[in-house]
Amino acid sequence: MLSAVGAGMVLAPSASVAQSANKVRNGAVAENASGTTVRRPERYEDSLIFERKPFAWPGGKTLAVWVIPNVEAWSYDSAVGVTTSPNAGNTVPDVINYAWREYGMRVGLWRIADVLDSAGVRATVALNSSVCEVFPKVVEEMKKRHWEFMGHGITNSQLLSSLSSVDEEKNVIQTALRTIEHAVGERPKGWLGPGLAETFNTLDILAEEGVRYVGDWNNDDQPYPMKVRRGKLFSLPYCMELNDIGLLARHGYTGEEYLKAVTDQFETLYSESQKLPRVMGIPLHPFLTGQPLHIKYFQQAIAHMQRQDRVWFATGNEIAEAYERLQ
Repeated sequence: MLSAVGAGMVLAPSASVAQSANKVRNGAVAENASGTTVRRPERYEDSLIFERKPFAWPGGKTLAVWVIPNVEAWSYDSAVGVTTSPNAGNTVPDVINYAWREYGMRVGLWRIADVLDSAGVRATVALNSSVCEVFPKVVEEMKKRHWEFMGHGITNSQLLSSLSSVDEEKNVIQTALRTIEHAVGERPKGWLGPGLAETFNTLDILAEEGVRYVGDWNNDDQPYPMKVRRGKLFSLPYCMELNDIGLLARHGYTGEEYLKAVTDQFETLYSESQKLPRVMGIPLHPFLTGQPLHIKYFQQAIAHMQRQDRVWFATGNEIAEAYERLQ
């Protein structure tokens, strides 16, 4: 059994950065030889992976794999977001980039769906809640596949870190969760911030709204408990190293290079999971992985993983629930 985190160990959201920097609490603020201080998040226990106790995922599996398509909506009058063509002047409408992203909704997502359908794998969708309103047919098609939905803000044109108050952030999170619940019939258990952005208050708000896991914190290969004011919240590895935006759009990987990156990540985690279970996330964006020149490499990666007998393809909430039962 894994040890639980004490409920009283929380970060007070009202504490300012300056106040926290002047306090040494639970070793969270360290002072170096020059007298400067380093603020720590104070949201989780320090834990080196080789110190942890072994456990097993359901069915005796050792590596949990979750597939996370980011299904997002963007404003036509916004130049915010990943670009296929530079827009240094933030000119709007940014037709080339808007249309590129929308290709994922119209075409690319359904190539990904075909691969997952053939493999019998359920996705965990990081869903902008505005998709429920502007692309209701997309939501209905994903529901038919029994995919899981986690909150991903209202639109990727707005980051939580850009909001001006706690009340405004709480309203955005509540609106996103409520809209998705109304559209799919179940309140999201997970959250991935647009741009993986947070404020100092985000985790407390999420836990208070009944969210059980978050993918923003990519500092481990296992889930772990987060310290929140009320309730329970777990971090799940989203795996930024395999994010197709980073690999395909920013680094310009070919399909073969993308496949090698995914399988290299898998082989290492699969080998290590013989001693201690691991989690591997596969973040996808339909306007990238769903392109004709990329999709077969994603399909080959899934097929490679399915040939191994200790792999558990799961949704985010299935992983979080299995981990919580170990506490």
